[in-house]
Amino acid sequence: MIAALPMYDFGDLGPANDTLWSLVRVALRRRGLDAPEALTRDAPDLWQIWQAPDLVLAQTCGYPFRTRLQGRVQLVCTPDYGLPDCPPGHYCSVFVARNADPRAALADFDDAGFAFNEALSQSGWAAPATHAAATGLRLRPVLQTGAHRASARAVAAGQADLAALDAVTWRHLQRTEPDLATALRVVGRTVPTPGLPLICAPGQDVAALRAALADAVAALPEAPRALLGLRGLADIATAAYLAVPDPPPPAMGG
Repeated sequence: MIAALPMYDFGDLGPANDTLWSLVRVALRRRGLDAPEALTRDAPDLWQIWQAPDLVLAQTCGYPFRTRLQGRVQLVCTPDYGLPDCPPGHYCSVFVARNADPRAALADFDDAGFAFNEALSQSGWAAPATHAAATGLRLRPVLQTGAHRASARAVAAGQADLAALDAVTWRHLQRTEPDLATALRVVGRTVPTPGLPLICAPGQDVAALRAALADAVAALPEAPRALLGLRGLADIATAAYLAVPDPPPPAMGG
C-alpha cells in the first residue's frame, strides 16, 4: 500500500504531513480499512505513486489529473488552503521577478526569459501560459527547473527573469526561505483554478477516505494546521478540472 502527500512536503512541512497522515490512518482503521503506517517519499518519480494499483491516497496536480490520470484514478476531494481571492479548494499562480529588476508590471516582461518547473504543472506552466495567451504576453521558456522553489532560485540568481509559482508554495517560501522571498516580488497573478486534488486507486472506498480526511483535518493540532495552511476540504467536480484549458507545451528558447 502507498500513501503520499508530495506536493507541499519540504522543510518543516514534512513532520506536519506525517501528523496529518497519522490521523487519517487512525480514522481509516476506525472504519475497518487498512492504510500504510508512513507516507512514501522514496519513489523514483511521482507517476509511480499516482498510478500505483495499491494507492490509498496521494496528492497530485490538476494538469496531470485531467490529461493522464483522470479515468485511471478516483478523485477524493481537494484541500482548501484558504488563499485570498480564491474560492475554497482553488489556487492561483503568482508571477515573480527579481526585486532589483526595473520592470514594474507583468506586461513589461513581454518576451522575458521564463523559468518553469514542469511542462505538466498547472501552476508552473499551464496557468501562466493560458494567462499569457489571454493578455498577449509572450513567455519565452529558457529553463526547466523541476520544482517551484528551484524556479524561484533561478529568477533570484538571474538565470531567468520571470517564473510562475503556485500561491501556496509562495506562501511557504515567504516563511521558510525569507532571504529568497525578499529577493523577489510578485508582478502578476493568474485567475484561480481548482487546486491540487487528492486521489486514490480504483477500488478504494472514496466515501470512507473522504470521511477519514474530514475527521483528520478536524483533529489536526493547531501547529501543523498552521504550517500546512490547511483550512478544510472542498469537493470539486471532475468536470471542473477537465474544463481548465490545456496550453501547448513550452518551446524552449534562448
